[in-house]
Amino acid sequence: MKILMINKFLHPNGGSETYIFKLGEYLQSIGHEVQYFGMEHEGRIVGNHVDAYTSDMDFHEGSKLSKLTYPIKTIYSSHARRQLRKVLDDFCPDVCHLNNFNYQLTPSIILEIVKWRKQANKDCKIIYTAHDYQLVCPNHLCRNGDENCEKCLSGSFLNCTKGRCIHGSLAKSLVGTLEASFWKFKGTYKYIDKIICCSNFMKSKLDTNPLFKEKTVALHNFVDKTEPADKVQKQDYVLYFGRFSIEKGVSTLIEVCKNTPDIKYICAGTGPLEGELEGVKNITNVGFKSGDELKELIANAKFSICPSKCYDNCPFSVMESIVLSTPVVGANIGGIPELIKNGVNGDLFESGNAYDLKEKIEALYSDEERLNRYIENCRNSGLLSIEQYCEKLMKIINF
Repeated sequence: MKILMINKFLHPNGGSETYIFKLGEYLQSIGHEVQYFGMEHEGRIVGNHVDAYTSDMDFHEGSKLSKLTYPIKTIYSSHARRQLRKVLDDFCPDVCHLNNFNYQLTPSIILEIVKWRKQANKDCKIIYTAHDYQLVCPNHLCRNGDENCEKCLSGSFLNCTKGRCIHGSLAKSLVGTLEASFWKFKGTYKYIDKIICCSNFMKSKLDTNPLFKEKTVALHNFVDKTEPADKVQKQDYVLYFGRFSIEKGVSTLIEVCKNTPDIKYICAGTGPLEGELEGVKNITNVGFKSGDELKELIANAKFSICPSKCYDNCPFSVMESIVLSTPVVGANIGGIPELIKNGVNGDLFESGNAYDLKEKIEALYSDEERLNRYIENCRNSGLLSIEQYCEKLMKIINF
């Protein structure tokens, strides 16, 4: 099968890129042909045979002249359509697997796929993996400032402009409203055959749109399976790893750390709240970690914390912890409860409630028997390997 992976970034940038690189690599290893389409970038690590990509659009560092044209280019891109057509004509894919495409590539690429498959008389499926709430929320996070928000899900996208939901900017929020409204009016998303949601929670939010309800499928992300050691040698610390930001609940965690001075915390990551960690005596900030270094930190921790305040869907931090036999104390929000079995392989607390989080941390930290039971239960978590994920993915594609 020929599979064209479409994602705006083709260089390491975040979770969606990790997803497409690992998925594409595995699909190729089992005999499928995989090519990629997205933006050109000096760090690009995957591509297509005709070297056709869109121009790099950096909304933060572009010239003043280029930024003047961004509002138009983020809604519709003839350039993206032309470049994609070159790949479609050359590769003739059986499946176009969309990932993050809004703003930099724009949904106009869907129209080009539809046009091409009609002209080429090609039965090419259009599959979309939703990494966020972009199809129902112009902000794409269902969030406004420090609050979770669902106004656009049940109402008009004008709520994005009224609430200045995108970076607190009226102009950016207006562009977001126009983009979402334009493509809803065009009905372009009706051409997507299946929408893969990485949690049942995300599926429930996308299903608020009747058009998507008939297309959505819940499928948790895959995680690299690691054979656990026969006897886990846990060390005396609790771990947080990820972005140091308000929506990830780090401010709540910092408050709890200050009120549990006898517990040692290690934090691995970067982000806007990094400075606030520095003044807390029982927090050691080891900075951003990846690969074997991060795995060792996770595996050796008594347990990890996922204190999110936003609608996290299928956090890799939770899955990576569990697969390395490290229980998780996580916020009862978004798709997190779908991964943490409360009282089995971890504990859930009320998101944003520092008192509840403190209680859960102290209780698990001091109960070695329960901790060991959780560690053992992590080994039978039921998380999907990439082999299992791809088996399910193929069934979705071949519906």
